[in-house]
Amino acid sequence: MLIDLIKSFVIGLVEGITEWLPISSSTHIELAADLMKTNYSPSFFAFFEVVIQLGAILAVILLYWGRLWPWASREQHVRRRTWSLWLKILLAALPAAVIGFLIDDWREEHLGSIYIRAAALIVYGILFIVIERLHAKRRPLKEIREAEDIPNATAFKIGLFQLLSLVPGTSRSGSTILGGMLVGVSRKAAAEFSFFVAIPVMFGASALKALKFALKGELLFTGGEIAILAVALVTAFAVSMLVVRALIGFLRTHSFEGFGWYRIVLGIVVILYYTLLK
Repeated sequence: MLIDLIKSFVIGLVEGITEWLPISSSTHIELAADLMKTNYSPSFFAFFEVVIQLGAILAVILLYWGRLWPWASREQHVRRRTWSLWLKILLAALPAAVIGFLIDDWREEHLGSIYIRAAALIVYGILFIVIERLHAKRRPLKEIREAEDIPNATAFKIGLFQLLSLVPGTSRSGSTILGGMLVGVSRKAAAEFSFFVAIPVMFGASALKALKFALKGELLFTGGEIAILAVALVTAFAVSMLVVRALIGFLRTHSFEGFGWYRIVLGIVVILYYTLLK
């Protein structure tokens, strides 16, 4: 049991680090679980992924509570600005929510291959490098610096880019950040907006999966399995608190190009591992 809890801790650590970086958390979690040879059933592992994502998203809610909770301030103009931000968040979340709901079963059946994930890692790694270099040469004169200043139409466009994340291995945060940068949003604002949009998207996806599990009678867990879920959730939450802050600080002086190279290398490693060693 202790070994299982340690493995759960490691996967929670991986989730907390990779969920907010544009490097595909799902691929890292699957690879970590495979390397550690976890013996979770497919249904339990699917729910396990849902739980640790909720741990990560709770960290964002806590960190940005003052900007996300409309009643955090007594000033009316601040409240209006917060409500306006939520409208932008919902507009950006809408495309992925609708399309994701419609193709959820088909997506799991046809796009679950590890080789599709690896290909997405490489392709979007290249895109990150190209877009960052173009962005450095053609920086907009009036770049949007804060998530609250993103126009509604621009928020919806970012949501259309987020549709790319329906392909496993793409990275939800990566597609949102890339889309934001392409429509004139600063790296920092694009990253923070990707955090905010994750709240309804991830809660909605988690609720959909939980409902499916409940209908199939797959939400009955042993005490040991509940302990595994709890350790991973708490770990993902705590690590996310640190990673989100670190990423925003990192973006003040660095670009995403390094993540692009990392994705390419990881994609090649994944292909070699599952081709030659599995």
